Amino acid sequence: MTTSSVPSSSYDGEVPSMIPIMEIVASTTDIEGDADGGEDASIIDFLKPLILDDSTVYDLAYRFSKTFKDVAANSLEQFFPTAVTRLPTGQETGHYLAAYVGLSYLRVAFIDLLGPSVPAARVHSNDGVASPRVRRTLEKAWPIEERLKKDNAKDLFAWIGDRVAEVVADSLEPQGSSPPPSVDMGISFCFPIKQGNLNEAILMPTGKGFAINSDLNLREALLDGYERHIRRANRESAADAKRLRRSLPTLRVVAITNDTVGTLASLAYSVPSLPNSKAVMGLIVGSGCNATILMSMDSLNETKTRPVRANQPDASEVLVSTEWTLRGSSRPLLELSIASDWDNTLTLGSSRPGFQPLEYMVGGRYIGELVRIIAHDYFKTVCGIPDEALPVAMVEPYRLTTDLLSLTIASLSLTKKDLASELQTKLPPRQSTAEWTWTEENAGILRAIAATVQNRSAAIVAAATTGLLACTGHIHLRSLEELASIAHTPTKEATSFLQPSDLRSPEELVVGFSGGVIQHYPMYKQHVQRYIDQILLRGGPQDGGKSIFLREASDGGIIGVGVLAGTTKGRIETITGAGLKAVEHKNDPQS
Repeated sequence: MTTSSVPSSSYDGEVPSMIPIMEIVASTTDIEGDADGGEDASIIDFLKPLILDDSTVYDLAYRFSKTFKDVAANSLEQFFPTAVTRLPTGQETGHYLAAYVGLSYLRVAFIDLLGPSVPAARVHSNDGVASPRVRRTLEKAWPIEERLKKDNAKDLFAWIGDRVAEVVADSLEPQGSSPPPSVDMGISFCFPIKQGNLNEAILMPTGKGFAINSDLNLREALLDGYERHIRRANRESAADAKRLRRSLPTLRVVAITNDTVGTLASLAYSVPSLPNSKAVMGLIVGSGCNATILMSMDSLNETKTRPVRANQPDASEVLVSTEWTLRGSSRPLLELSIASDWDNTLTLGSSRPGFQPLEYMVGGRYIGELVRIIAHDYFKTVCGIPDEALPVAMVEPYRLTTDLLSLTIASLSLTKKDLASELQTKLPPRQSTAEWTWTEENAGILRAIAATVQNRSAAIVAAATTGLLACTGHIHLRSLEELASIAHTPTKEATSFLQPSDLRSPEELVVGFSGGVIQHYPMYKQHVQRYIDQILLRGGPQDGGKSIFLREASDGGIIGVGVLAGTTKGRIETITGAGLKAVEHKNDPQS
């Protein structure tokens, strides 16, 4: 993945404004010139409720910084501390089993941490490949059936236990040396959790498609699911045992986390802190959106930090999972009236209206539906096309997927003519009417709507990212009133020496990102980076010349929990018959 930066021409004169609507539409629909008259002008005017100007995006970032600080200190529903009080150093080594429970897939693999014997990944690497310090073996992935997500924790974790046992069995040599008595394991989840110890976690209420009891002990559920295979092996007759794989070792769950924390842990391991560069934040933009960052213990509500202080009384910082999409953190979106009527329609039609305002605007679960709502409105009210004539996928909720937006509608390789042909197949007209067919014009309209929605999403993610970094003191943002009072705006002469490379010097704050939207949606990451750069420029010089750089931490959910497993010492989990309890392994080689 390439690194984007603001073109040097953008630095001439005033601080560059945010990406204008004409640029968005022109880049996606081949609109030329001033778009005078016709459908071009109508779509530009129609989409104006989605456009955020430069002042609004900057103000949103500033307001996020204040809101995040307030929520961290006062809310008991967000900004929950994890059990991680320091980031990996890159010195960790070992062989660990890792699993990641995503929204749609389960992935299991063995993770080998190779430590300092292998050079760290270069911070400016653009290819997004996994760190050479980590080796993954015996990796498998399985889709998670919808029936397992619907308040069926026992069946879900029995299924997870089966899949984990399958990979463990694959790791055992068919003959020769005895298998290990136990395997150290870490597991990460895509949904929010509460924990006091790294090897314990309780599920929090989630709007991410899993209807699981919110007081579920995830450690015990996982071990119960796996333990069935050990009990089964012990009950088999000698004849049956010959047909079984070799006896499975017990599991020792040493790390539980969520995917956002895993993303930052993965980045910190592959890119250790340097004098001019350090990993500071993990960001997920996929089906959902979340962020994690180290925060001062004193900045968090004492009730939330009590379990961590009890186990690590000397800790001064703790990694926090923000769950920033929930309503408490979304006040700035309401204060600045960011939500359009289309957003309100989507929210009211969701399973939990008002629960995750930010996620409804940026999450992959909702973007396709938002584009459908807007396109349906345009084709019906502006073009006068009745529902009976429109393709079914443009009329029925959640029939237009974000995957189709990313792979087809936003594809940089498809002309409008090619796109119209693709849509004729993938979003076919109704056979009962001849009033609709996909043309270059209406295909371009759909592409423009998708691009505008995703551009706004990128602006919101950039504002939240810079706001979180300002909340934790990594950067400084001033209010619009303060900026106006000090007349800070650089003149052309003051900024004429700046080049894009100057944003990368001398101190770089690295944000590790993962998730299908930010990794794979065309130009999404580049737009987020561009907005971040412009927010920093508008805010004026940062102490130490700080800049923010987005770096891909691919597969952070599974690699990161393997890394966290490598940081553990002391207490671990083991299976002890029907009971599950923490034990002190004083003679454990990892102790």
